[in-house]
Amino acid sequence: MEVSYYPGCSLHGMAAEYDESIRAVCETLGVSLVELEDWNCCGASSAHFLDHDLAVRLSARNIAAAERAGLDLLVPCAACFHQTKMAEKELQKDAARWIDEPYEGKVEIYHVNEFFDSPEWIAAIRQKTVKPLAGLAAVPYYGCLSQRPRKVTDAGSPENPVSMDRLLGAIGMEVRKWTYKTDCCGASLTLTRTDLVRKLTGNLFEAAAEAGAECLVTDCPLCQSNLDTNQAEIEAQRGKQYGLPVFYVTELMALAFGAGNTNRWWKRHFVDPAPLLQKKGLL
Repeated sequence: MEVSYYPGCSLHGMAAEYDESIRAVCETLGVSLVELEDWNCCGASSAHFLDHDLAVRLSARNIAAAERAGLDLLVPCAACFHQTKMAEKELQKDAARWIDEPYEGKVEIYHVNEFFDSPEWIAAIRQKTVKPLAGLAAVPYYGCLSQRPRKVTDAGSPENPVSMDRLLGAIGMEVRKWTYKTDCCGASLTLTRTDLVRKLTGNLFEAAAEAGAECLVTDCPLCQSNLDTNQAEIEAQRGKQYGLPVFYVTELMALAFGAGNTNRWWKRHFVDPAPLLQKKGLL
């Protein structure tokens, strides 16, 4: 199976472990990623704050490239996914305004969880799992950008998504229930309102700990960064020790498959996942 792949800027930088783990998972499952030719930034976060037309044109150009390739489009970054879906809706209304080439709307745009969330893929994931992550309790954290608003993202259940829950269950993890799975982490306000971001992410740590989770699992580079990099400061502010590693869902899938260079990925985390994984007999 071939699919167009849009890594976006973050997966070529701060979220390199997300990119590498996605590639390891797809290789294991027999998915050939065809990186979009001459792709460009989607415009998140700066363009969509300042210039709506520019933001639409940036992502419309990427969608047109996927349509030329004749392949559906996988967009792992939640912010990139949101921007791309927003542009898709504008193209559906008036494609000629945004791109100078025919647009037929044949490309399906997927976020990583939804791409693998089908009975066939779930069965394949179970089959490829050689090291079930049994005994590892997690809360799935989707954040807001891949889910809301529904009229943009086409999310099936924007307040209670379950696609990542099913993926984690397929690799043997213990998925804890909690009510914060789509709450906002503060996103790019981490640059201008760090205090607000630490309040929001601190609330997420409190809820995760209350649910009995040993880690959080996300599908968004900005969510992962906000949670991972702020945890020590939040612990100092609140006088508590959470010690909750923040994984990308594909890192854990690759670990369960025995694929990729997982030890290299753990070294990029601010909260080192290795002690927890060693305790669980998973390293």
